[in-house]
Amino acid sequence: MPTFNRAETSLYYEEYGTGYPILLFAPGGMRSSVEFWHKSPFDPTVELASDFRVIAMDQRNAGNSTAPIAASDGWETYANDHLALMDHLAIKQCHVMGGCIGSSYCLGLIKLAPARVSAAILQNPIGLSLRNRDMFYAMFDGWAKALKRERPQIEEAAFGPFRERMYSGDFVFNVSRDFVRSCRTPMLILCGSDDYHPTETSKEIAALAPNAELIETWKTPEAVKPAVKRVREFLISHTPKA
Repeated sequence: MPTFNRAETSLYYEEYGTGYPILLFAPGGMRSSVEFWHKSPFDPTVELASDFRVIAMDQRNAGNSTAPIAASDGWETYANDHLALMDHLAIKQCHVMGGCIGSSYCLGLIKLAPARVSAAILQNPIGLSLRNRDMFYAMFDGWAKALKRERPQIEEAAFGPFRERMYSGDFVFNVSRDFVRSCRTPMLILCGSDDYHPTETSKEIAALAPNAELIETWKTPEAVKPAVKRVREFLISHTPKA
């Protein structure tokens, strides 16, 4: 299994295809891992590998990736993982695609290293609404409880501050509206449609970002094929010329 080891962190990843790189951040909440792409309305490891070098990863403490848990962990911890993996793979610049929580990971990496990201696909972005804060807390707690069972040596006191750093914020949790408003990175947003992925969050990102396009319908069987076609066209159009 290909892994990147950095201090006590081990990140599992898979590669498909060749060409300009795309780094994938999977759906699945705190359990974000490659396998979730295979259950999605379309699988970018399959659909994009004919045109790109597709790199899919398991986030820390999800799937086959492991890392310590600290009270100081948060969105920046994940963004630093992503940048370190790019450096390990000698990727100077790439596209990114994220599903669910992965959309916020995309925005976090763009904030950390804007020159390293050429374009972004945000699929089903998570976001805060009037009804879902407790849902995100419960999702985190379920993941933390399972992780504690597997690794009883983890200091349970670290989970509370970690959870707050992840889900006590506003909007998409890890970046502000002002950041999105100032972000010049081209984005294609595949609209969310449920409590974890509010439609209003997708539409607000599309309205704020200066170089954004929104696809509202893409999950139904008849909509998937044209959505994949548009994703491929969008990424090809924003691929830097050699």
